[in-house]
Formats: sequence, C-alpha cells, structure tokens
Amino acid sequence: MPPMPRVAALAAVALALAGCGIASGDERINLTVLAASSLTEAFEELGTAYGAAAKNVTVRFEFAGSQDLAMDVEEREPADVLATADQASMDTVADRVTGRRAFAYNSMTIAVAPGNPKHIQGLASLADSRLRVVLGGPIVPVGRYAAQVLAKAGVTVRPRSEEADARTVLTRVRTGRADAGIVYVTDMRSAGISATSVPIPAQQNVTATYFAAALRASDHEAAAKAFVAWLRSPTATAILRKYGFPTP
Repeated sequence: MPPMPRVAALAAVALALAGCGIASGDERINLTVLAASSLTEAFEELGTAYGAAAKNVTVRFEFAGSQDLAMDVEEREPADVLATADQASMDTVADRVTGRRAFAYNSMTIAVAPGNPKHIQGLASLADSRLRVVLGGPIVPVGRYAAQVLAKAGVTVRPRSEEADARTVLTRVRTGRADAGIVYVTDMRSAGISATSVPIPAQQNVTATYFAAALRASDHEAAAKAFVAWLRSPTATAILRKYGFPTP
C-alpha cells in the first residue's frame, strides 16, 4: 500500500533566548524547528519549559518522519532547526546544517494489541506468516532500526505494509489493522491502554541516537544554534528523560 500522508503537528510556543543577545527591543524572531515525530510529546513540553522566560522569540514545531524533514531541508523549505531520529537522515543534509549534536537516545519494542491476544513472545514470533506485522519503510529511521534488531535476532519478517514513521506503525496496531509492529520504546507512552508492549532483549536491541542541528539557510542562525545548545541543558535533559529518552 502507498505510504500514508505525512501528518505534521504544529505547535507555536513563545521561547526565551535570555542572555543570548539575539533579539532586542520589539524585534521578533520566528524559528521553525523540524522534529522527528517520535519527539512530539517531549518537544511540546520542552517548548513550554523553554518558553517560561520568553523574550522576543517564537518557535513553531513541525513533526514528521525524519526522512521527510530531511527532504524538506534538501528542497530548501524555510526552517531553522532540524532534529532527526538517526544519523543517516542528518547525514543526507550534512552540507546544509551546522552545530550538529546528539541530544537523546531511544530503543525499540514490539507494539501489540492490548493484552497481547496473539501471544507474541518476542521477535521470533513475528516470523509467523499468519501475523499482520507492520514495519517502518527501509529509508525511515524506525524501519532501519527494526531491520537491525531483526537481523541481530536472525529473524525474517515479511511485513504487510511499510510505513513512513513510527507513529503510523503504532496507529495501525492501535486500530486493529495490524497485529504487531516494531516501534520506539517512547512511542508506547502515546499509546496508553490502546496497545501493549513486548520487550526486545538488550542483546537484540539497538540504540537510536537523535541529532539536532541549525540550518545554514536559517535567517536566524544564532537563535537556531541557541535552541540546539539548550537541548543539552539540565532542564531539557530532565524532560527528555521523563519521556523515556536517555541523554548523553
């Protein structure tokens, strides 16, 4: 089936850059932050925290698959910061970013229907052709990570569909259109009681590394770099950890 349309969540939040000397007087700076969809809830709270001392800066978050966001950067869509769920997506636009840094980690899990009615025990169960298994596509970070964990486990899976991001994989499981899917551990927070997680053992799992960088084409490069730097602050790391993202 064709990939589902990209769903971008937009959140406009007043953000502070106190002490950075980036804006003064009545001048307003508008930043656009392109962020991987798996960061949605964490970044929304980060925006609230960052905006507590707002001073002449407004940030708009756009959430989508990392590969789609990187394509936007390649096509020179107006933006200021890029935050991806893997290094490969960031590497595709290496010449268009500056100040890249890792700011969070993640790992993978198996999402199943509430109560695990198919009695999925682990990755080996996903090889059962009777199961409707959904994975991320091969160029999507969650799809690449899923391929790595399956390879480590020596398991071959023929997915019923390949999706554009982790949230779409999870949605298919939550709505009963799939029996299982490999998603980020942090995604299960958004599932609530509408999905159950079957853990992947550490020896079969992988570490997903999130990167952020300012875009060279930004009209507000200093403000963009300040936001990226703030993602490693004690306040930001505490929020990321709250949502299940280990930090450097």
